[in-house]
Amino acid sequence: MKKQPTKKKKGQRVLVISAHPDDTEFGCGGTLARWAQEGAEVFYCICTSGEKGTDDPHIPCHALAPIREKEQRAAARMIGAREVVFLRKPDGDLAYSLDFRGDLVRVIRQFRPHTLFTHDPANRSFDVQYIFHSDHRVVGELAFDAVYPSALNHNFYPAHLAEGLSPHAVSEIYFFASAEPDTWIDIEPTLHLKLRALRCHASQIKEPKMMEEMVRTWFGVWGREKGFAYAERFRRLQIFQNPGERMKKLREILKHAPDTKEAPRNTQK
Repeated sequence: MKKQPTKKKKGQRVLVISAHPDDTEFGCGGTLARWAQEGAEVFYCICTSGEKGTDDPHIPCHALAPIREKEQRAAARMIGAREVVFLRKPDGDLAYSLDFRGDLVRVIRQFRPHTLFTHDPANRSFDVQYIFHSDHRVVGELAFDAVYPSALNHNFYPAHLAEGLSPHAVSEIYFFASAEPDTWIDIEPTLHLKLRALRCHASQIKEPKMMEEMVRTWFGVWGREKGFAYAERFRRLQIFQNPGERMKKLREILKHAPDTKEAPRNTQK
């Protein structure tokens, strides 16, 4: 008898903003699949089409772009996402701009998510080349700035009102590939969907068995940190909408903060 998924996330809208096709599946695919099973409505915004993702000189960028978009749509269906939007910005050349931020604000106001997933812009250790791709850093920073304060304030991008897009307040951000995670999510029930979704990116994953071994090892290590077989980990940021919520959170932080009165001081001259 199959265990039916719970509906803890029923009706909750979730948006992931990532730089390239396959970033989402690597970063948070297991969590998104689990939440989709629990009733969440999942949407993807992919900033580029990943058209430079090949070493083959015989495959031009304009030919690879539709291939990668097709692969991403197949992967999103495997995860359980409802829609995928491509902004088709230039792969490898993303740069911060107010117009780019406005594009992300538009997507947020369109899909109106409770939760947003994206790259962690605070992760600057540069110890794994794939994680610290310049596009990832740009998208993470832009996504945060789009959430706060732009998307929730009508004074930012007021032309959106004419499009029927009113301001929207995102409640929380989950940053993936974070150097300082504080949230672990058990993905053992959906690891198989994460792997199947990754296999959809055939143009990028030439050795799927090696990829699966890497994923099982990597996310297995993260899972064991908190007693799970496999887990994805994130830095979670709550976006407080009123002073009362902010004060409540501040009290919680101070309540659990270590007493610094007797802590030894380490000073250097």
